[in-house]
Order: sequence, then structure tokens, then C-alpha cells
Amino acid sequence: MPNASDRDPPSAAAAPVGSVDTALRHTARLLATDPALAAEQASEVLRVQPRHPLAFAYLGAARRALGDSAGAIEALRRAVALQPGFVDAWRTLGDLLFESGDAAGADAAYARQIQAATRDPRLLAPAAALCANDVPRAEALLRAHLKQFPTDVAAIRMLAEVAARLRRYRDSATLLERCLELNPSFDEARQQYALVLHRQNDDAAALRQIDALLAKDPHNPSYRNLQAAILVRLGDVAQSIEIYDELLARHPQLPKIWMSYGHALKTGGREADSAAAYRRSVALRPELGEAYWSLANLKTVRFAPTEIATMRAQLARTDLADEDRYHLHFALGKALEDAGEYPESFAQYAAGNRVRRAGIRYSAEELSEHVRRSKRLFSPAFFAARRGFGCPAPDPIFVVGLPRSGSTLIEQILSSHSAVEGTMELPDIPALARPFYGQRGGAPGYPDALAGLDAAACRALGERYLEQTRIQRRRGAPYFVDKMPNNFVHLGLIHLALPNAKIIDARRHPLGCCFSCFKQHFARGQLFTYDLDDLGRYYHDYVELMAHFDAVLPGRVHRVHYERMIEDTEGEVRRLFDYLGLPFEPATLRFYETERAVRTASAQQVRQPIYREGLEQWRRYEPWLEPLEAALGPVLAAYPGTPAF
Repeated sequence: MPNASDRDPPSAAAAPVGSVDTALRHTARLLATDPALAAEQASEVLRVQPRHPLAFAYLGAARRALGDSAGAIEALRRAVALQPGFVDAWRTLGDLLFESGDAAGADAAYARQIQAATRDPRLLAPAAALCANDVPRAEALLRAHLKQFPTDVAAIRMLAEVAARLRRYRDSATLLERCLELNPSFDEARQQYALVLHRQNDDAAALRQIDALLAKDPHNPSYRNLQAAILVRLGDVAQSIEIYDELLARHPQLPKIWMSYGHALKTGGREADSAAAYRRSVALRPELGEAYWSLANLKTVRFAPTEIATMRAQLARTDLADEDRYHLHFALGKALEDAGEYPESFAQYAAGNRVRRAGIRYSAEELSEHVRRSKRLFSPAFFAARRGFGCPAPDPIFVVGLPRSGSTLIEQILSSHSAVEGTMELPDIPALARPFYGQRGGAPGYPDALAGLDAAACRALGERYLEQTRIQRRRGAPYFVDKMPNNFVHLGLIHLALPNAKIIDARRHPLGCCFSCFKQHFARGQLFTYDLDDLGRYYHDYVELMAHFDAVLPGRVHRVHYERMIEDTEGEVRRLFDYLGLPFEPATLRFYETERAVRTASAQQVRQPIYREGLEQWRRYEPWLEPLEAALGPVLAAYPGTPAF
């Protein structure tokens, strides 16, 4: 319903101030108490001023309140015809058409409302707050606005952006679904919805949204870029590269597209082409820190002195965005490490981590509490009472642990076996666990809520996981690898849902593993890696939880120590396949010859034979690792073979 505060729209400015203005104020007051009298009053105004848009809007609102939808629609159409920028009238017309079943008409009306909203002063303030990244103010303004105008699709989309910036992706997706329900042709909302789905790792659904957009605008570079990124995640790297080739032929001056192209080429194993794409990106935009870090993250590339000088010059700027700054710090840290300048290299890594840590919310205590609750819940008696629960399929092989622990090497070895298919770090187990978090009203949270699952519910969880991951299984091998390292926190859920799945714990020396994480900037997630104390606590809690599962489910988890894999590769590989119940195949020792997409930071390392050089790199930084050693505590001394380090 039009707001009485909007009684001075531009096209109504010529209305006489005297009796007409007074009558309209009276009409606005009557709408809430006596819509019949309000309709009569609005009609009276129109007899005096037959082209007054606000009077038509009030007439429409009154007729709507009286149940006369057709009359209301007619009046509102007159209002927007007289004043095409009348935001509230377009929105109310859209509501009425939507309620009457005219989805196409509603879509068109909401589209006009969005067009008019660019000049709506009520949305200028939250838009300015978003531009300034003042997210709390933007959220407060938008929520207040939507409380009054709940179908304002432009405001709903802006609130979805607020939720996305706060990483509340489910909330963002819900808001965007409502946007698109009201206004299916709202392409900006659909693109934003595809991106949110992609960030939630629901890439099959994201691709459907992008396909709908491309059907209308097949050469849109933003749509094509997101399509290509989604295809990489889905394992179709070749098609993704084809899209980038075509896209860059049309738009060769887009630095972020060159960077994304580099990511796809890296995943496909084309290292030299990937490096060239990243260098093209920074040539076009020298401050693009993520492109420098992507080049460093190839691990095998060495920066030229001119490139190091450029990074230093960019870091000297006072107007550099935080995202560019921390990426440049990480990249410069790697360049200085390669040059043997370890004190300054550590200073750059530490600076990048400080900037990154300041921009995230992470509490080490949350994992510690999860470990305590898991140890209380998951007892031998708990699992004995649930023997036979879950889906019996043996297909998944879970590789868990910390990032940079050798998990990608294990996955590559497994994927070189004829019966095993490598996928990637799949998001599906965390997605299965998500509904059990945040229970309210005194109900148990996670993992305690798992105690209420019966046999059918556990089986349904396992079957849902297999169904959701089917899209990743392109070879059709009997077994597949899910190497999401953080899945160690969900071992209780995995055992209940998939009791015959195999679980491999990839473990590496605490200082080597944690420092390797500290100098690695992760694209998303792994929020514990940006502070040495957080890292030490995380590793400590991980070891404590794994020890508990070793005690309550003896033999359930097979542990692979990275150092042993390096020293006795064949022996460790044979023991690994003995655990899996699969025959040893010589090809698994030539894992570096296996052609497959690899998306992790170790992509280039697993495409060459095993080497020892990385085992003790952390020693060069030992003078600065005291906070990490303190947080690790007894876990450090207990690691097998620690005296040798």
C-alpha cells in the first residue's frame, strides 16, 4: 500500500496545496480504519484532479482493503501510467497481480519497481552503507524498511547481499528465493542466487540458475565466468577452459577473468599456461593481490625481481583494499622464502595473517567444546546400541585431518587404483550435519541431536549422501574419495550413516603441518589457520578427538603419517590398500602420471614423484613458532619420531 509519507511524488507536485492536499492526508488516515470512506474520499479528489497519481494509488489501496482486486489493479495501473517512477504503486500492483495468479504481470510490475527503486530515497541510505561496507547499518535500515514493505524485491535483494557478506548463505538463499518467486525476471537476484548456491557448494543447483540467465543473455561475461567456475567444481574442467577461451577472446581486458582462467588451467594440470594467465591478470591490474597469490600458490613458480618490486610498491599504497593487501603479503612471503630471506618472509606471512584474522570471526573454543561433547556422547555403548544402523554401501573413502597434511597425496595414490575415483573436498557431510546445529528451545544441538536418530533416519542420511555425491562420480568406479579434511569433526555422523565407509586419517608433524597452513591463504573456510595459537589449539583438539574414536571404534580409522609415506612409499601404500581390502596395483606408485583434476594447494606437488624437500621447511622458521609450540603442548612431544626433528 502506498505510504502516506509519499504524498508528494514528482508528477503530483502540481496538485493544489489547499483542499486536495488536505483531502489526501485525510484519505491516508482513513485507509487503516474505514477503507470505504477512503475510497470515496480518493474518488472525490479525482473529480477535482483527474490525473493525480497519489489519489489513484490511495483508491487502489482502499479497493484492495475492500476485497475489490480488479478495481484496485485498475486504479494502480492508472497511478503508474501517470507517474512511472512511483515505487510503492508498482510494488502494490505487483502484489495484487501475484495474488491474483498473474505471475507474468507481477514479474513485470516488480521489475518496474526495481527500476524506480534506484531513485527511491528510502533505499539510498542502505545502499550507501553497503558501499561503505557498514553492514550492521545496512541490515538495520533494510529490516526496518522491509517490516513496512515486505514485498520490496529491491530491498530483499539488498538484504540477501547483507546476509552473504556475513556468510549467512542459507539466509541469503532464502531471501533470494523469495525475490525470484515474486519477480522471476530479476536477473541480478538470479545471478546473486547462483553465486550463493555456488558458495554453499550446491553447484548443480547453481548451474541451473546460470543456464536460465544464459538463455536470455548467452554472451554475458559475468554469467559465463560463474558458469565456468561452477563447471570446474563439478569436475568438467575441459568445458570450463573452453568457456574461458571464448570469453577472453571477446573480453581480453578483464583481469579477474584471466585469474579465473588461471585457476581452471591449474586444476587441469596446465601449469605453464596457468602462470601465464595469472601474469596477464596482474599486468592488467597490478594491485590484484589474489592473482599474485595464485601465482605463488602454484608452488613451482619463482617471482622475478621486478615482480617482487611491484608487490612491494602495491603494499606501500594507503588505498589498497584489505583483500588485495593480505594476498600480497602471502605472495611476497613465498617469494622471500624462495629467496632464502626467512626473517622477512615470516614477517610477510605474519602480516598477511593479521590482516586476514582481523576480518573473520573464529573462536577456537567452539571446536574444544565440540570435542568435549563428542567424547561424552560417542561411547562404546552408544555405538553398540546402534549396530546395523545406516546405509550399508561401502563406496565412500573419507580422508580426514588438517589441510597440508598429505591428504591430496593420499587421494592421488588412491585415485590411481582402477577401483577408486578421486573427487575433491566434498561439502556434503557438513551439509548433512548442518540441520542438527543451532537447535533451540532446550533441544540438543550437535552432535547430541544424533542420539535421537533411529535406524531409518541414519540409513536415510547415508543414502542422501550417496545421492548428492553421485554427480561427482564420473568414472563409475566402485569406490570414491571424499577428502574434505574437516570431516574428522563428523566421524560419529559418518559412522552412523555409512558404517561400511572407510576412513583414513592423514597426519603430519604438528609444526610442519601447522606452519604450512599458516603460510597458506585458503580461498574459503579453514578460519583457524590465521593465528599460530588458533592453529595449535585446532591441531590439539583434532588429535584428542581422533584418539577418542580410536578407543571407542578400534580399527575403524587407518592412519597415514606423511613422513612414513615419504620414507617408505611402497610399504605405506600396500598397508593402505590392505586396509581398504583392495589388491595392490603398481600404478598407485606412479600416481604422478594419473591425469585428473586437482583443485587443492598441492595440485602441482602431486603431479611429480615424492620428494623429501618439504619435510623440514618449518625448521627455517622455528625461531618464530613459540606460540604454536605452546598451544600444541604435549601433542608435539607425542608425535611419532619427533626427536628426529
